[in-house]
Amino acid sequence: MTDQLIRDEVDTIVEAWRRERPDLDVGPMEVLSRISRLARHLDRVRANAFSAHDLESWEFDVLAALRRSGPPYRLSPGQLLRETLVTSGTMTNRVDRLTGRGLVARQDHPDDRRGVLVQLTDAGKQAVDAALAELLAAERGILAALDVTEHDQLTQSLRLLLARYGANR
Repeated sequence: MTDQLIRDEVDTIVEAWRRERPDLDVGPMEVLSRISRLARHLDRVRANAFSAHDLESWEFDVLAALRRSGPPYRLSPGQLLRETLVTSGTMTNRVDRLTGRGLVARQDHPDDRRGVLVQLTDAGKQAVDAALAELLAAERGILAALDVTEHDQLTQSLRLLLARYGANR
């Protein structure tokens, strides 16, 4: 089957808008409606991968930030804020909850007597590693319809679109 024969619900929506509003360029819908629908599907896939390991999405985000930091898997609350893009009050609540579950531990900051560091525990490392492996398998399934060239082209195109919004917006 060629690409021209593949149709989805976005094609139907775009055709209807073109019929009803021929005065408008609905071309952006062809891309962005598909991205939006894929994002909803990806959210479900991620939620399933995380819940299979007794994690919420926000828990994975914090644990993943710590895991990506490398040994000793420890960051300051400020660094976690920058990594996860949440407010300080939200981060305090999240660290409290993760500490209560034994997935992270607070430690005194060695260079700042008033500061603390948040460190990934062995249980937290095991949880985030297992959830990541499951997530990546599911994400590979989503992208399975693309060959290597298409994957690379899509990566570059999405990078170009996302770059204009910056990392912290």
